[in-house]
Amino acid sequence: MGKLSVIGVKAAKRPGRFGDGDDLFLVVGATGSKSWVGRVQKHGRRRDIGLGSAAKVTLSVVRDRAREVRTWVELGLDPVFEKRKAGGILTFRESTAKVYAANRKTWRNEKHEGQWLRTLEAFAFPIIGDIRVSEITGPMIRNVLAEIWLTKPETGRRVRQRIGAVLDWAFASGYRETEAPMRSITKGLPRQPKKDGHFAAMPYADVAAFMVRLRERESFSRLALQFAILTAARSGEVRGAVWTEIDVENALWTIPKERMKAQREHVVPLSKPALRIIERCSQLRTRE
Repeated sequence: MGKLSVIGVKAAKRPGRFGDGDDLFLVVGATGSKSWVGRVQKHGRRRDIGLGSAAKVTLSVVRDRAREVRTWVELGLDPVFEKRKAGGILTFRESTAKVYAANRKTWRNEKHEGQWLRTLEAFAFPIIGDIRVSEITGPMIRNVLAEIWLTKPETGRRVRQRIGAVLDWAFASGYRETEAPMRSITKGLPRQPKKDGHFAAMPYADVAAFMVRLRERESFSRLALQFAILTAARSGEVRGAVWTEIDVENALWTIPKERMKAQREHVVPLSKPALRIIERCSQLRTRE
């Protein structure tokens, strides 16, 4: 018979942990909140499993839950996973929505944000979108990737990474008993042909003549390319530059960390030719 009573649970006010027996505890928080916790132990490892709020789960119900959790442990099952399973396992599509919502604030640009979801919608959802994440197997993932692995190698690698991210979240959240075997899946796919990912570079000796050609006609795109060459900046950094980043007086261009690939603020000294481009852009600037 348990040590706690219904009246005692209602009357408990002092913060602390109060045992009912068989490793079932009522936990009273500093703010007066009350919750149930079951302690389980297997192979020398001890874990506390939340069993619900005392305001919603009665003493008799939580005792049954605690016995069920202890049974799971004795049978070698993961109690967190079994709780999730009892509450309903999410599909891959539903899990993707949660991962997307949790991570989109950390992505630096809208293009990546849109691509992340579109690639899964196009290639993963038709095959595994409505399957519960607990039931998705290695061969299923391989079938998704096999369709595009050789014909769209870059997309294939991105889809692989994004499927892995969703299933890693599902495992960490208790919706899967095991991690997805992404390494084995990759080994089971054909080797992608190697491709040189670098663009051909212009020989240094030809750059001066090329700059002269750029100046033969004037457009914002030509000015931007000249500015990129003079500052050795990435094209995206140049295209996204705003006036508040430019300090003409001190000849500095400060790119905030939010726009940098390394997520660190970058200060670029501006040469006189670069400053002349800034001045010319200011003259061409459309003012409202």
